[in-house]
Amino acid sequence: MGSAMDCSSDESSELSDTDVDDYAEKVYMDLKSGKLVARLGTDRFRCPFCPGKKKLDYCYNELLQHAIGVGASNRAAKVKANHQALANLLKTDHADAAGSLPSRQAEALFNPPKPVQDQELFVYPWMGILANVPAEQTEKGGATVMQQLDHFRPSRLDAVHCSNGYTGYLVVHFHKDWIGFKDALAFHNYYKSHHLGKMNWNEAARKGKYIFGWLAKEEDYSSDDPVGKFLSERGELKTVPELQLELSQKTETIITNLTNQISAKSKYLLELECKCNQMDLALQRAMEDTDSLHQRYNEEMRNMQSAAREHSRRIVQETDQLRKQLDEKEHGIKRRSKQLREIVAQTDMERRELENERKKNDVQNDSLHMARIEQKKANESVRILVEKHKKEKEAALKEILMLEKKLDEKQKLELDIEQLRGKLKVVKHMEGEGVDVKKLTEELTKKLDERMEAMEHLDQLNQALIIKERMTNDELQDAKKELKKGLGDLLNPNSNIGIKRMGELDEKPFLRACNERYGEEAETKALEFCSLWQDNLRDANWHPFKVVTTGETAKQIINEGDEKLVGLKEQLGEEVYKAVTVALLEINEYNASGSYVVSELWNNKENKKASIGEVVEHILKQWKVQKRKR
Repeated sequence: MGSAMDCSSDESSELSDTDVDDYAEKVYMDLKSGKLVARLGTDRFRCPFCPGKKKLDYCYNELLQHAIGVGASNRAAKVKANHQALANLLKTDHADAAGSLPSRQAEALFNPPKPVQDQELFVYPWMGILANVPAEQTEKGGATVMQQLDHFRPSRLDAVHCSNGYTGYLVVHFHKDWIGFKDALAFHNYYKSHHLGKMNWNEAARKGKYIFGWLAKEEDYSSDDPVGKFLSERGELKTVPELQLELSQKTETIITNLTNQISAKSKYLLELECKCNQMDLALQRAMEDTDSLHQRYNEEMRNMQSAAREHSRRIVQETDQLRKQLDEKEHGIKRRSKQLREIVAQTDMERRELENERKKNDVQNDSLHMARIEQKKANESVRILVEKHKKEKEAALKEILMLEKKLDEKQKLELDIEQLRGKLKVVKHMEGEGVDVKKLTEELTKKLDERMEAMEHLDQLNQALIIKERMTNDELQDAKKELKKGLGDLLNPNSNIGIKRMGELDEKPFLRACNERYGEEAETKALEFCSLWQDNLRDANWHPFKVVTTGETAKQIINEGDEKLVGLKEQLGEEVYKAVTVALLEINEYNASGSYVVSELWNNKENKKASIGEVVEHILKQWKVQKRKR
C-alpha cells in the first residue's frame, strides 16, 4: 500500500517518454513479485495506483479497461507507465479470471485497440468511409461490399446521396463497443497500409477503379460536403477517454440500479417471511385454544355424567327399599290368609266371620297389588324423568356450565314432585291398613304444592339470574379486554397496577442454576430447560396436585412426591423448583382447564389480582398526574 501511495504522490515527478517502457517493466516486476497487490480474490481486483478513488473493488474486465484507458491517456508519464504495467500483469498473469467472459469480449480485452492520442476526435458510433465505390456495388444494400468487408465485421452500409444523386461514397457502420472500435481501426489501417487511405485519396490525381477507405474523424464530420452532413446527422464527435468515462458511468449506474433492485427484493422477501411466520404462530395458537376448549368440555362432561350416575343410583336404591317393604307386607298377608284357611270354624258365626275376614284380606291384597302396579308406573316415570334430566344437563352444559348447581336443584324438585305424586297414588290404595289415608294425603298434597311453588319460583329466579349474569359477565369481560389493551401506554415496570402473565415461568432462577452447573453453556441450557418446563406446564395430562381436606373445606396443593418435580429439584435445585410450582399454582387457579398462560390485571404493590375498581382508580391517578404536567 505504501508503494501505491508513493506512485500516486509522484504523479507530477519528471519522467521522460523514452524511459516509460523501462519504468513500466520495473513496476511490472514489483506487481508480479507481490510488492504491489492487485488481486484480492478469485474475481476481485483493485488498482494499487489509485487508492483515493471511490471505487476500490473491480472485476477483471473493469480493471483491465481502466488500466488500458489510463495507460493510453495524456496523463503524466509515470502514471501511464504504472497502468501499462498493470494491464500487462492482468493479461499475462491473471488471464484465468477472464475465463467466464464471452469469447468476443475476452478477445477485445486481451487485444485492445492501439493507443491513440487522447484529444483525437472520432465520429461515434464508429463509422468508416469508402470512396470511389461504383454505383452497381451499392445495390441490394451493398451486399457485395459487405462480403468484401466481412472480416472487419461491419453492422451495415449506407450510400451517401445528394441532390444530384449518388455521390460515390459509402458509410460503413461498426458496433458501438470497443470491439467495434478495434474493427474500425483495423479497417482504417488496412486501407492505409495498401496506400488507399484518406491521404492517398486527397493526393491522387487519378482515382482509377480503386476503392479508398478510412475511419471517420473530426475533419470528415465538420466538412460541408454530403458526407459531412450525413455524419453530423447520425453521429457525434468523442475522444476515447470521454467515451471510456461515459461507458464507465453507465456501467456503474446499471450496477447501482441492480443493487437497489436486489435490496428491495430482499426486503420484500423478508417481509413475506415475517408475515408467514406470524400466520403460522396465529394458527398454532388457535389450534392450542381449540384443544384446550375440547379438553375442558370433555372434563365437564365426565363430571356431569358422574353426578348423573350417582343421582340415578340413589333413586334406584330408594325404589328398591320401597319395593322390599311392599313385598314384605304382601308375604305377611299371604301367611295370614293361609293361617285363616287352615282354621276350621266350629260354628256358622265363626265361618261367616272367617269368610268375611278372608274377603277383607283379599280386598287388601288386591289393594296392595294395585299399589305395586302404581309404584311400578311411578318408578318408570322416574326413570324416564332421569333420562330426560340427563339430556337436559348435557344441553345446559353446552350453553353455560356456571348454572349447573341451580339446574340440579330444579331437577331435584321435579324428582321430588314425581315421587310425591307416586306416593300419593300409593296412599290412595292403602285404606284399611290402619293408616289415616286422608291425613297422609293432605300432608303429601301440601308438600307437593310447596314443591310446585318452589319450582315456579326457582324457574323465575334462574331465568332472571341467567340474563343478569350474562349481561354482567359480558360487560365485565369487555371492560377487562379494553383495560388490557389501553393499559400498555400508562404502565411502566414500577406501576402499582400492571398485566401479569399467569403461569409463565421466570427465567432468572434457571439462568442462576445453570451458571453454577454448566459454565459457558449456561445461557443455552437455561433456555432449553425453561422451554421444556413451559411445555410441561401446558400438558393437560400432567396434574401434580393432591386434595387436602381441612374441616369441611377441600383444597388442592402441590404433590411434592410427583416424579417430575422430584427430578427437577435434584437436577436444578430448590429455587427452580419453587419457580415451577408457583407457575403451576397460578395456572391451576386462573386457567385449570386450559393449562396455558393467561393475562390478568395484577396489583404489583399487594401482589394479588387487581379488581376493576383498583384499575380504574390507578388510571384516574395517572390521568391527574399527566394533567398537572401539562
